[in-house]
Amino acid sequence: MTNLPSSSRSAAGSSRRGFLKAAAASTAFGFTIVPRHVLGGPGQTPPSERPLMAGIGCGGMGGGDIATFTKLGARFVALCDVDETRAAGTFHAHPEARRYQDFREMMDREAKNIDAVTVGTPDHIHGVAAMAAIKAGKHVYVQKPLTHTLHECRALTRAAQQAGVITSMGNQGHASEGSRLTNEWIQAGIIGDVAEVHAWSDRAGKLWKQGIGRPAETPPVPATLDWNLWLGPARERPYSPAYAPHNWRGWWDFGTGALGDMGCHIIDHPVWALNLGAPTSVESRTTLDGSVLEKNQPNFETYPIAAIITYEFPARGKLPPVRMTWYDGGLMPPTPAEMGPGQKLPDNGVLYVGTRGKLFHSSHGGMPHVLPAKLQEEAAAVPKTFDRSPGHYEEWYQAIRGGKRPVDNFDYAGPMTETVLLGVLSLRAPGTRLEWDSENLRVKNVPELNQFVKTEYRTDWTL
Repeated sequence: MTNLPSSSRSAAGSSRRGFLKAAAASTAFGFTIVPRHVLGGPGQTPPSERPLMAGIGCGGMGGGDIATFTKLGARFVALCDVDETRAAGTFHAHPEARRYQDFREMMDREAKNIDAVTVGTPDHIHGVAAMAAIKAGKHVYVQKPLTHTLHECRALTRAAQQAGVITSMGNQGHASEGSRLTNEWIQAGIIGDVAEVHAWSDRAGKLWKQGIGRPAETPPVPATLDWNLWLGPARERPYSPAYAPHNWRGWWDFGTGALGDMGCHIIDHPVWALNLGAPTSVESRTTLDGSVLEKNQPNFETYPIAAIITYEFPARGKLPPVRMTWYDGGLMPPTPAEMGPGQKLPDNGVLYVGTRGKLFHSSHGGMPHVLPAKLQEEAAAVPKTFDRSPGHYEEWYQAIRGGKRPVDNFDYAGPMTETVLLGVLSLRAPGTRLEWDSENLRVKNVPELNQFVKTEYRTDWTL
């Protein structure tokens, strides 16, 4: 690993702020310009059009993002991962990239060498890693959810605005054809005014465990994993394979549960199509044992086995107030009576209830269907008023090379993620209606919950 010696770590930390300010001032918005005649061969992308990038988180989705941007033409010159085994495939694919385990050290050393950064880590690292990139003046692509806490989300959105960097969050369905059709059909009034929305996911308990306590066993840390860096700003605890590399989503300290995992893929679409803005209240009902949902004492190690979370959104101009209900852990809304034989709701999706009809689609903005079926002909005749996307990854990649700003930039993704994370926060007080002050980022009627809007970091970790 290309890391600073431990003896120089404190010196590097103390000089980081000044270094990053200088780096941001000198490299924030320009690429290294190479004359167009200096090419690597016929048909190759000119070096001046190949952004130099760094990747934070090189396994799983992070590795997939790096591979995708590489295919689009980016050159990754620095890679960072705390787990050599998890990152092995990406490291092998980029043998010339300099390797790190601590992204703070990577940003100290590489800020002058890179134009942009990808962040594909567990949720609790998103905020600190993305902020390091933004403070260095780098364009940044971050996997969903944008951050682990509401405070991080607001801070990241504002920092990106101030830095003027190009941003995007990894909810790929925002670029889909289905998402645009949903917008166009709803805004054309095909199903009438929408005041009720249902959204759901089957992820909780299916791909990871929830409703469990900490493991009693404390096995040794794998030799290829830096557990301290994996924890990052989170509270210290012994290593366990129950957390890493796969099951962290179910733990309060590391993930954001099913809503955090899938909400950005699912409620993204009603937030966009209905211009929902910030909710005024939220209330959750949960179950710890799979039985009837009721008010109970939350398990603050892991998220509940199942939940129903209800948001209230105010009227927006002529648009009526909206009640949106989220279901997870195998819970779903009732099947619409208008569905025909053989039709069923998808395992993950959204149902919009309007005054003229209903519309449903699957996760990631999967192709929408209107009910009753007779409305489909009207929907097909609606003109295409939204620009079509060249592709989710392509939007950000083209933008950092001087193209059009991504639709899913932090100005949109940040507030939308705040809605997701407010639902996550409500799981700390099931059965209690939380009155939300979005402007000041606080719960008005249950002030003791505000300690979770912004959580304390471990020593040596800052946003």
